[in-house]
Amino acid sequence: MRFLMDQQSYEKMRSIPEHPRDCYVRMPDYLHHIYEDGVKYVVARALYECIKEASRLNDTDALLHLNFHREDLEQLIAEARQQGVDIRNVQILGDPPPTEEEARPQVFNSFLPPPPTTVEETGLNRTLITELILRALYNMGRATGAFIAETLKLSYGVIEPLFAEMRDVQLLEIAGQKGYSDINYEYVLTPRGNQAAADAILKTSYWGAAPVPLSEWIKSVKAQTIKSVQVTRRNIRDAFDGLIMDESILNMTGPAVNSGSSMMLFGYPGNGKTTIAERIALLLGDAIYIPYTIEADGSMIKMYDPIVHELPKRPPPEEVEFDRRWIRISRPVVIVGGELTLEALDLTYNEKSQVYEAPFQMKANCGIFLIDDFGRQRVNPFFLLNRWIVPLEKRYDYLTMVTGQKIQIPFDQLTIFSTNLDPNQIGDDALLRRIKFKFEIIDPTERQWRDIWKIMCKIRKVPYDDRGIDYLVKKWYEPEKRPFRMCQPRDILDQILSISRYNMESATLNADLIDAACLTYFPDKEEKSFGAKVKLSMD
Repeated sequence: MRFLMDQQSYEKMRSIPEHPRDCYVRMPDYLHHIYEDGVKYVVARALYECIKEASRLNDTDALLHLNFHREDLEQLIAEARQQGVDIRNVQILGDPPPTEEEARPQVFNSFLPPPPTTVEETGLNRTLITELILRALYNMGRATGAFIAETLKLSYGVIEPLFAEMRDVQLLEIAGQKGYSDINYEYVLTPRGNQAAADAILKTSYWGAAPVPLSEWIKSVKAQTIKSVQVTRRNIRDAFDGLIMDESILNMTGPAVNSGSSMMLFGYPGNGKTTIAERIALLLGDAIYIPYTIEADGSMIKMYDPIVHELPKRPPPEEVEFDRRWIRISRPVVIVGGELTLEALDLTYNEKSQVYEAPFQMKANCGIFLIDDFGRQRVNPFFLLNRWIVPLEKRYDYLTMVTGQKIQIPFDQLTIFSTNLDPNQIGDDALLRRIKFKFEIIDPTERQWRDIWKIMCKIRKVPYDDRGIDYLVKKWYEPEKRPFRMCQPRDILDQILSISRYNMESATLNADLIDAACLTYFPDKEEKSFGAKVKLSMD
């Protein structure tokens, strides 16, 4: 805890028009905290002032909180006096302000899969790699040793002995040469090799990057755990720069990220729950390595997904060598919405190729798994939450293969549930306690809402005009007691731009354009029947 002792800090606190919710005992009563450059302080003079007011009102709940601070402050004062410190000349008591390194900690991923130099170092048996070569040649028809090695993401030195063995048993033969040395020999399958390839395809038609054993991937997840990410009040501000949001929400989001476990964002639609999850991705730090494909008891599981896995903006240094069966990606952010089903949370088996596709939560390891619009899925949200009881608690999950065999995988991710439902409508205490952090994303204040208008007008290149916003509030908000939402400035501005283009006029915040935009943006509150009904509830 840190305390500001000077009068100037008290006056500064009083001059700020709005403070985060956690600066009060309960908003808007008993203001006694201030944030300075992302660091939270108790303002000593305000604390004693609040205690006096709470005592006058006999507010026992407030006094319980305020007196706790007072006891800490008086202990710090006593310790300072014992050390001969003149309290009258002290500005700060308690923990010293954080250093720049403490305030903006960097996450550096030290995991690097070493390139194998022998078949044994791949962790795969010779038969599996031999069958990969057979399937590759079967599909390519003719290829050099160098090209096959590149296809399998292995060095030529690793698979060179296998070429010799396959030639000895007449599975392949040299059909030509495209350069010097044996690395440029062109290989084709013999009749015997074609039969062996056909037999290998009966097991699986997979060919491409050689897989990584499941056990090696599990080790990599532990080495690159999401729990290594560290968030502070200062670097979360950096990540949310340019986004107008009550700071108390950031102060709940940061610890949830540090936990590396789970969180539920709930509240009215349009207040930025999805945006918060996307901004959290900026805090995740350095890139990680994942395998293209994982081998589990001879079965192939496709892990890398270019749709959800993004390559880092900065490539690794050229001198860095690693096992090319792995790919370097930004920490994953896997987002699913109303299309999520229970089946999508297990291995997906392609009967034609006999290859598995990893489920969403497996692809999200070491990153974020966001379940957006939770409660709008076709399956009851209770059943979805029930599916995650073990993973959320134990940090591992079980997946089922077509043979009925189960494999255990890590569940190392920040799982985020974003919903417009009240948490108590979703599940019972046994389910909800598995979600460690649950907090409401509140509506913006009018001042914050107006600040969003200023930002969006600048982005959309529409001149900001206080008169237009005053008119909007008086005409479309106050009569209907309509709440402010964070998405409204962007949405209404986009309506205005569309209408102005249709009218062949400049886009401004004038009364006509505002009325036309709001008329098509806000539904009429009067309920009408048009002869049809829709069922919104789920059994």
